[in-house]
Amino acid sequence: MRSIKWLGLILTAAFLLLCGCGGGPSPVAVQPPSALSYTTATAVYTQGTPITANNPTSSGGAVASYSVSPALPAALSLSTSTGIIDGTSTAVTSKSSYTVTASNSAGSTTASLSITVNVAAPAGLSYTTSSPVYSVGTMIPADSPTSTGGTVASYNVSPTLPAGLNLSATTGTISGTPTAVAATASYTVTASNSTGNTTATLTITLNPASLSADNINLIFVVSQDLAFQDQASGDVNPSTANLTSKGLQRSLLMAPFLQQAVLGMNNVTSIYALEPMTHLQTTGNYPDMVALETIQQFAMLNQISLSGVTANGYPIFASYSPLSVPAGVAAPALSCPACQGLDFNDQNNPNGDNEILVEGIIAEGAAGFYVFSAPWETTSDLLTNINLKEGYQLPLPSGYQGPNYIYAISIPPSAPPGNASLVTYNSNLNPPSTYPELPPPGVVSTACNAQTPFRIPTTGSIPPPSSGGINTNETVYFIRHAEAHPTPTWEDGNYVGAGQWRALDLPNALRGKINPTQVVSIDPANGFPASVAGSNFSYVRPSLTAEPYAIANNLPFNLAASVAVFTQNGTTSILASNYFFIGGRFSNQTILAAWEHDHIPPTVRSLLTTYGLGGLNVQNWPDDDYDTIWTVTLDANSNLTIDNALCEGIASPAPLAPPPQF
Repeated sequence: MRSIKWLGLILTAAFLLLCGCGGGPSPVAVQPPSALSYTTATAVYTQGTPITANNPTSSGGAVASYSVSPALPAALSLSTSTGIIDGTSTAVTSKSSYTVTASNSAGSTTASLSITVNVAAPAGLSYTTSSPVYSVGTMIPADSPTSTGGTVASYNVSPTLPAGLNLSATTGTISGTPTAVAATASYTVTASNSTGNTTATLTITLNPASLSADNINLIFVVSQDLAFQDQASGDVNPSTANLTSKGLQRSLLMAPFLQQAVLGMNNVTSIYALEPMTHLQTTGNYPDMVALETIQQFAMLNQISLSGVTANGYPIFASYSPLSVPAGVAAPALSCPACQGLDFNDQNNPNGDNEILVEGIIAEGAAGFYVFSAPWETTSDLLTNINLKEGYQLPLPSGYQGPNYIYAISIPPSAPPGNASLVTYNSNLNPPSTYPELPPPGVVSTACNAQTPFRIPTTGSIPPPSSGGINTNETVYFIRHAEAHPTPTWEDGNYVGAGQWRALDLPNALRGKINPTQVVSIDPANGFPASVAGSNFSYVRPSLTAEPYAIANNLPFNLAASVAVFTQNGTTSILASNYFFIGGRFSNQTILAAWEHDHIPPTVRSLLTTYGLGGLNVQNWPDDDYDTIWTVTLDANSNLTIDNALCEGIASPAPLAPPPQF
């Protein structure tokens, strides 16, 4: 009976389980999602700008997946698991509706979104040339804009561009041919689209047309000195009265402006510069080398034909007139009236040397381009006197206007007396303050193998003579001027275009090799007449070779003006030897001396003679060697050593190579 009872209970329980009558909870049915919505139902985005994530909410059942139709704008995305819309739209899209569907196994719900992607506002507008300098009558190179952000729909400019220049409303390019001179002014170009705009400011200078080659053109380039300079620019070193690296940069950039805008690519007729020893500055009485360096790159851009060969490079006249040699300066070995430069001391004298020079050019009546480089004191005095004496009645500048201005008196040869015009040019340069970098191809390095190596004595040093008077703790590094002779007989007193590469690279080439405390060179006012040298010239090239090194290293620059170098052309040069090594002038100094190569060995022979070794053989300097350095060392006891172990390490460019272009 008991077994039958248990069997009944088991069967009853099984029946209840199978029929679901156990009394437990029933499974919950899956509910479809409902009431889908988004944080932002009507969204306006900007092309290229990340959007704020747009998040969904819904009621009803949990959402298993999301989808959207049609596809969202480019680069916007819908997360199929979270429904979040995110991204950065890359394409402009007009206002459109999009349906997002949230689904699960039981059903779905939808939300309608309105999305607009507007074009990004333009940004970062700039022009190829932000401070252009143009000339009347010359078509300008197209100046085109660039910008970031969205596509520009239109351009406009305020105020109106100078006459003859046009701004394309669709491309923003400025083009045309200026028809009238206008003062330097700023113009604001606005690039716009439907979202916004951006601006760029252009500073445009409009110069007169280049000078006529049919006229007598007296062109005055104003060099800077300590009294008249652009203080803000820092072109002149107050300690050395020489150019700074920025001032050198300005001279390099002024050269093509002078050649193109003023001379109209015509070759110069003559170049005249300040005689450096007529203008001594600072308590160190440093000569004014700025006028020469200001015009040197321009000289390199011109050409002259000598001995049947045409080369880049032009003579610069900077010699004294016969009766105006400064005190303490050696009388010139040769007389060269045609080599006369400009005398700083010739001021307030209507009949001075400067005026006689310029009046002679006017009287000769030869059309051409006569360029003068001198400080404002000399330039303004000369302009005033010529204006008065010739009766031109020109409206001269009332004062110094800065280092970018060039003045020209243009005289028609056949015009009646007193007929001339004053033409003013503004280069509007803003050069960098760093030392200039040479453009490609640059210079090529070379080993020190141009001369047979020597050392005097071969070991040890030479003791001084008992007479004494010899300097102590002195080192002189003698270098030759830069490349100057495309052929052996080619001579204009300057170096040629190929030499400008060496001169400008000298600070780099000598870095780490020598550490001079000053630079010394031959007075560039030494003149040579054509009857002796084949052409009239001032011997400017040694000083201009070393000038960039002095500028780059902020070193004092002195001229050995008391040494009549060219009166001693034999085997000895006692004047130069005494200048450098006797009397204590350069004791405790290290000198970089830029000298004439044929006079370096005689100077060394004369020094050896002082030491009682006049019969000792000293090799000559090869005519084709522009690279070697001779080192003369006097120790604390005046013991002497001489060698040629060092060199600049610059391979000479091809003889007719053009100068570097800036």
